[in-house]
Amino acid sequence: MNYSKEEWETRVNLAACYRLMPLFGMSDLIYNHITARIPGTDDEILINPYGYMYEEITASSLIKINIKGDVLHNPHGEELGVNQAGYVIHSAVHGARHDVSCVIHTHSRAGMAVSAMECGLLPITQTSMRFKDIAYHDYESVAIEMDEQARLVADLGKQDAMILRNHGLLVASASIAEAFNAIYWLEMACRVQVDALSSGTKLIMPSEAVINRTHHLYQPTVRRPFGLMEWPAMLRYLDRRTPGYKD
Repeated sequence: MNYSKEEWETRVNLAACYRLMPLFGMSDLIYNHITARIPGTDDEILINPYGYMYEEITASSLIKINIKGDVLHNPHGEELGVNQAGYVIHSAVHGARHDVSCVIHTHSRAGMAVSAMECGLLPITQTSMRFKDIAYHDYESVAIEMDEQARLVADLGKQDAMILRNHGLLVASASIAEAFNAIYWLEMACRVQVDALSSGTKLIMPSEAVINRTHHLYQPTVRRPFGLMEWPAMLRYLDRRTPGYKD
């Protein structure tokens, strides 16, 4: 199939994002999803085939669907399709947030642990202060019911990250590069919190003024959109290890 330059570039970057996730311990067998909006479209997104592990994803293996769930191009035919839970969560965000180009959802060990903590994500490190205003969505069982979409979108609001209670993590960003950076740092914040709380030692909580200042400095309009500068290095990292993502 012939792809536009914009779609192929998106496919390559999205495949790279999939390949990076297991290398940093953020994959879950054949489950979870990363979606990206195809530039120049309002309702066309790319998603992984349900049955592939992240390390198997290539640019040409991604499935193109629209927000309504119609399959526009599936290179796997009848063999593999799209996970319903992935469609429900990701299409909800893409449909409501036109400023979002990429959505990542994970079931990481640390992310699930923090999602089950009543305290939520604590601003105990510089990394976690980036997510001071993180959103929360209460667990409603496996996300296969379409009526959950409205509540999920309402809980996310205008935030770029959300903890799905008793479930996992979600980020919604303006680009694939920014989304990977956000989920990486959110995952690190969760891992540190689990480590710190398990130590049994009393934690130091920075002042509200310091937390707010640090959070402000991580906003994309203050210094830079984090992830864009880092992305070429991430692609070089992949090229040294698993260059097949470009196929």
